[in-house]
Parts: sequence; structure tokens; C-alpha cells
Amino acid sequence: MAHNLVCWKCGADLAALTLPLLRRDECAHCRAELHVCRMCVDYDEHVAKKCREPIAEEVSDKTGANFCDYFAPRPAAYVAPETSAAERARAELARLFGGKS
Repeated sequence: MAHNLVCWKCGADLAALTLPLLRRDECAHCRAELHVCRMCVDYDEHVAKKCREPIAEEVSDKTGANFCDYFAPRPAAYVAPETSAAERARAELARLFGGKS
């Protein structure tokens, strides 16, 4: 079933999985559990409990599989980590000590 989902942790394509995602579904690439808050449409870093669903029970582990009945997978769940500062630091070390940048 085509659904354009990607893993919340590594960004791998999840098109091979069928919906609805089951509680124990995992990413074939990084083995991250997928029925997790970080993969849900209601996940929001900027609201209380990091969930926009007002009557959902609070889940403390946002990256662990849970039994939330309001879970709906979010296509844009993957957010690439900010690496520019690390890349600048590596380039500066390479400049100072030689080596690959």
C-alpha cells in the first residue's frame, strides 16, 4: 500500500508496510518502533505533553511503542538532525591539524 511514510528516526521509506501500523511494527532499516508518539500526526514539541489530542492519555516515552488509540502516522515525521555545527567543527579541526575536511 503506497502511503509516503518514512521512519521518524532514520527517514527510511516505509511504503512496504501496510496501514494501519501495528504496535510492534519496526523500521526495516534502523529497527525503530513505529507506533510511537514521534511518528503521530498529533505529536507537537510546542504543546503540553507534546500531544495535540486533548483526551489522549499521556505517554512518557515518545519514542517507544504504545497503545494510544488516537495514533495516526505522520508522513513528515523524520526531521534530519542539525549537522552544520558539527561539520564546521570538523572542517576547523582538519584545517588546524591537517587531514580530510
